[in-house]
Amino acid sequence: MIVTKRHSLRIAAVGALSAAAVGLAGTAAIAATPATPTTSVAQKAAVTKASITAKPSVNSVKAWQQFRVTGKTTGLKAGSKVTLQQKQRGKWVSLPASAPVTHKGTYSLGVKLGLKGKNDLRIVNGKTASSVFHVTVR
Repeated sequence: MIVTKRHSLRIAAVGALSAAAVGLAGTAAIAATPATPTTSVAQKAAVTKASITAKPSVNSVKAWQQFRVTGKTTGLKAGSKVTLQQKQRGKWVSLPASAPVTHKGTYSLGVKLGLKGKNDLRIVNGKTASSVFHVTVR
C-alpha cells in the first residue's frame, strides 16, 4: 500500500479527534458524578453500632437446672441469632444455647449448666458481646 501525504494527514486528523473525544468523555463523566457527603457516612457508622445487654433470671442454680437469660439488643437485625458463651480455662466457648432477636430487639433463651462453681457468661453476636455476668452452679 502506498501512503500518500493526503492519506497520512487524514490518519493524523482522525487520531487527534479520537484523542480529544476520549478526553472530553472522561471529563464529562467526572463532572457528572455527584460528590458524596462524608458526614452522612460517619453518621450511619455511629447509628449502626451494635450492643447487647444480658440478665440471668437467677444468680444460683442446681446443676442442670434450667434458667433464662433475657436482654435487649441495638443495631442487630431482627432474626439474627445471639449465642451464650461460657469462659472455660481462660477462653470463651460457645454453648449450644442461642435465640433469635425479635423485631423489638429483645431475646430470651433457656440455659442449663452443669459446670459447678461460679460461671462467667456472656451473650454474643459476631464481634458484639454483652457484659460478663455470673451464675453459680451448686
